[in-house]
Amino acid sequence: MLFASLAAQASPLSAQQIKDLQSLVSQLNPIQQAWVSGYLAAAAQLAVGQGAVAAQHSNESAVLTILYGSQTGNAKAVATKVKAAAEQQGIAVKLTDIGSYKTTQLAKEKYLLIVTSTYGEGEPPESAVAFHKFLFSKKAPKLDGLKYAVLGLGDTSYEFFCKTAIDFDEQLAALGAQRLHARADLDVDYAAQAASWTETAVQAFAPELKQATGSAQVIAWPGATATAAHDSAYTKESPFAAELVVNQKITGRNSTKDVRHIEISLADSGITYQPGDALGVYFLNDAKAVDAILAATGLDGATEVQLAGQSYSLTTALTEHLELTQSYPSFVEKYAQATANSELLELVKDKTALRQYLDNRQTLDVILQNPAPLTAQQLVDALRKQQPRLYSIASSQAEVGDEVHLTVGVVRYDAFGSSHLGGASGFLAERLEEGAQVKVFVEHNDNFRLPDHETPVIMIGPGTGIAPFRAFLQERDQAGATGQNWLFFGNPHFTQDFLYQVELQDYLKRGVLSKLDVAFSRDQAQKVYVQDKLRLKAEEIWTWLQQGAYLYICGDGNKMAKDVHQALLDIAQQQGGLSAEQAEQYFDDLRQAKRYQKDVY
Repeated sequence: MLFASLAAQASPLSAQQIKDLQSLVSQLNPIQQAWVSGYLAAAAQLAVGQGAVAAQHSNESAVLTILYGSQTGNAKAVATKVKAAAEQQGIAVKLTDIGSYKTTQLAKEKYLLIVTSTYGEGEPPESAVAFHKFLFSKKAPKLDGLKYAVLGLGDTSYEFFCKTAIDFDEQLAALGAQRLHARADLDVDYAAQAASWTETAVQAFAPELKQATGSAQVIAWPGATATAAHDSAYTKESPFAAELVVNQKITGRNSTKDVRHIEISLADSGITYQPGDALGVYFLNDAKAVDAILAATGLDGATEVQLAGQSYSLTTALTEHLELTQSYPSFVEKYAQATANSELLELVKDKTALRQYLDNRQTLDVILQNPAPLTAQQLVDALRKQQPRLYSIASSQAEVGDEVHLTVGVVRYDAFGSSHLGGASGFLAERLEEGAQVKVFVEHNDNFRLPDHETPVIMIGPGTGIAPFRAFLQERDQAGATGQNWLFFGNPHFTQDFLYQVELQDYLKRGVLSKLDVAFSRDQAQKVYVQDKLRLKAEEIWTWLQQGAYLYICGDGNKMAKDVHQALLDIAQQQGGLSAEQAEQYFDDLRQAKRYQKDVY
């Protein structure tokens, strides 16, 4: 009724603008609609009442552009803090997701600060792929007038630590830009160092960017920064103590995989999320593992230790706050020095050998295989702070209300004569009882979102990669969306590993799911994967893409996502008559248009 009334009146909006506005509003919940209303009112007031200020700051040289490339939300959070610190110094700031940044703007920038993570084997986070390619392409402009700084977030357990930040830093300099502040490459426990770097970086920019007025402000469109709809009292730093409601194994008795459907209550939290978001989960380490470490080191669990300015018993620190499962080179080095272990000290000199050594060892294994006395504080200082694990959310709040669902693949393997479990997956599957509490928070992912209700979508999610697409289907079902939905799912065996089979078949029967293609790789002599199914449907996939379909991939990023991408390139060449270079550009353009999105790990 509202939009019919708008159209009937002498509206300043065109018919197309009214249609676009209606499409946007239909995707928003009441909280989001209220935020947009307030945003537009503030923007209009700024335009009318502060025209002089806007004119004063229209010169790009007076603005610090902050770009963030974030795979899990950490870089976005740090960039937001940099923005706040700069604004406190009276600096006008423009904060933008690097995936939404127009590369044609780069040549006009005067002051630029980039905060970026690195994904997998030294690759840019998905949102930064296009910018990275542009920066290293022939289209990249000379940047003699640009002053910049880069901050990298990474994980030293990976070989190519902070490589994306290094790439950006070095390439900007190669294009003629001036490095105004030295790059920092930060490990997973980055909070204190990020705060220190932020302070010195802002000080470096401040003399040139400080404005005479402290009221300068640049309003960014929703998506450029965290929106009010995303605000919650519960964050990574202050998680919500939720209740585990359901822990159900959804793979068969004879499956080689142990996959759990997890349901967690968010009642009374006020937490909201959207399909495409992730849930951060904190976990407790196995008490048996903690006891084994105490025995191997001869330490008393009651000994008081200091961790991040707080005092804990050693047992509490090992159980609740420190990483005992994921292994990383820096621990081996610190532990070797603390225990004067000559073999480990020799090992850390060879990075390749060290990574091979850690390939199937957990941090716990390193200690148990090299028992030695050391002080409780030395042990704590060698270990790094536990990081929450992020899981793609497998539900839509439109359907499940105050719950959040996950699809968790339990990390389980035998090594060195004992069974090993993943930190969070083992906690959720084996050690946390239904009705007990688990600390959680929502990590919003604006780079993995459904389009409007009329647009078709193609979803490729083998294994636990099906999680966000279950959320997508729930959301579109509840919204009565008319856009077609096509799902590609794969796993080893039909009888053991068809996750959410009954739900998917119901969606197919009711027409919510337009097409379902499955690849059960071990059910025939020749292995068949989702990329093989894509090639078999090449003509139809190309037709859907030409009709404006959005394309999504979720799951293993090291192999599956690359194999699927290659299959898509082959389809573009075969069906579209494109060259290899043109096919790459085609999918780069889709990525820029938000029509090709990945949630890979």
